[in-house]
Amino acid sequence: MIWYREYNVQELNGRPTNHLGALLGIEFTDIGEDFLSARMPVNERTHQPYGILHGGASVVLAETLGSVASSMVIDWDKYIGVGLEINANHLRPVKSGYVTGICKPLHIGGKTHVWDIKIYNDKGRMSCVSRLTVAIIPRPQ
Repeated sequence: MIWYREYNVQELNGRPTNHLGALLGIEFTDIGEDFLSARMPVNERTHQPYGILHGGASVVLAETLGSVASSMVIDWDKYIGVGLEINANHLRPVKSGYVTGICKPLHIGGKTHVWDIKIYNDKGRMSCVSRLTVAIIPRPQ
């Protein structure tokens, strides 16, 4: 298991709600030995003007997953993870339902983490693939 300690989905979903992920309705769905997953509704909050999922909303889901995963790997008392770089390829439009992101590590180092995030529609077809690099820095005093 890659996590610093045991976590559960209820704990992750019980985080404060005054952030962008909560505003878009992102909820964590599963924690595995080496992955984290979450889903996000595709609706008026996440649509772009043409009635399909906004690419930026997919990036918010990807960065939320990778950032939370990084925080689960490190000692919170000593370090924090901050996004360094993210990219995304939007592969197919999604009009409704949910998209589910699955985040897995590509690299977990002492100073950087790199996460692979794949986002799927309700039919299990990939709609977006993203990579997030997180810098691990000492917690400010």
